[in-house]
Amino acid sequence: MTVANLYYAQPLLSSLRDAFHLGTATVGVLITLTQVGYVLGMLFLVPLGDRLEKRSLITALLAVTTLALVAAGLATGFPMLLAASMISGATSVVAQILVPFAASLAPDHARGRIVGRVMSGLLTGILLSRTVSSLVSDVAGWRVVYLGSAALMALLAVALRTALPRHAPTTSVPYAEVLRSTARLLRTHPALVRRGLYQAAMFGAFSAFWTTVSYVLTGPRFHYSPIGVGVFALVGAAGAAVAPLAGRWADRGHARPVTGIAFAVAALAFALAGLGGHSIALIALAAVLLDMAVQTTLILGQHTVYQLDATARARLNSAFIATFFLGGALGSQLASLAYRSGGWAAVGVLGTALPLLGLLYWLTEHRTPAPPSTGDAAQPGPAERGPALPPGSAQPRLDVR
Repeated sequence: MTVANLYYAQPLLSSLRDAFHLGTATVGVLITLTQVGYVLGMLFLVPLGDRLEKRSLITALLAVTTLALVAAGLATGFPMLLAASMISGATSVVAQILVPFAASLAPDHARGRIVGRVMSGLLTGILLSRTVSSLVSDVAGWRVVYLGSAALMALLAVALRTALPRHAPTTSVPYAEVLRSTARLLRTHPALVRRGLYQAAMFGAFSAFWTTVSYVLTGPRFHYSPIGVGVFALVGAAGAAVAPLAGRWADRGHARPVTGIAFAVAALAFALAGLGGHSIALIALAAVLLDMAVQTTLILGQHTVYQLDATARARLNSAFIATFFLGGALGSQLASLAYRSGGWAAVGVLGTALPLLGLLYWLTEHRTPAPPSTGDAAQPGPAERGPALPPGSAQPRLDVR
């Protein structure tokens, strides 16, 4: 329910364009700014998951999300809608606080499977959000989409406050130092940067597809209604089934080869979509393949990143998600411009190129043993390290395979 807030607007762009009398490229800014808000939330809010008690932080963020969605639903102009969407995007990072929370609670041998299970729910929310948005807007108008989500966020805040266990912070360093330590993680862990760039390429293609496909479906070739767009969006939901499988592949050490296969599948999917713009069957097949590929690399990336430092999982997740959501924001805006200048064929070229660039970068990856984790990147003092071990005791080490 939380991550769906980032995607409700994608099938509404045609309606919003008419409601606010805007051009295609202009209304596409709504998707870009919502994703930019999410990036800002990843950079400045998610690291607090290591610094503050998680249950209280989640409740506070959901309260702000609720107010922002109410403002979006009551927006009197497009600038107000943009501002409210950016704020709701920033605070919807609750989803990315809950994922490392689950990883922290899971045993080491099953972490990939548990994260995959949680992510399958999150990814189902991403995919079904477009269907729900289309159906609700067709029946009651686009404003009810935002107001309905506000009601869901209020209920979710109460439910999670009741159900979640308290989870103590993993560091007590000041907030500014937490932010600096997040930046240092990018320098300390090359795998974090690499996985972030992998997913940036994939998420850029994903965003390019779903930002513009509604224009194709509602255009003169297919004449889909909003309900038709929503039904079409259901085909992508089939891709969520791959998330638990990707977690198992990660647990078995197959992250690198499966990543390469996923890049190839994503490029093939977009090539099918671009060349088969006259065929709804080919576009639907491309949607399923693309969503499966993107979700696979996301699970594999998170599995890799979470093993880098057990005391900094929220900050690692922050840097990882922020990196690839920048790719998503760029993909959304470039796709809007490409569609305006060259139609669906131009979007197909853009979407095929992004995973191919990721595949070329993947070919430069060398399989070298990762160094043992040095613990919290913020370099905690003796008080934070805990009591010293008796002489001769073995230091615990993280499995960073």
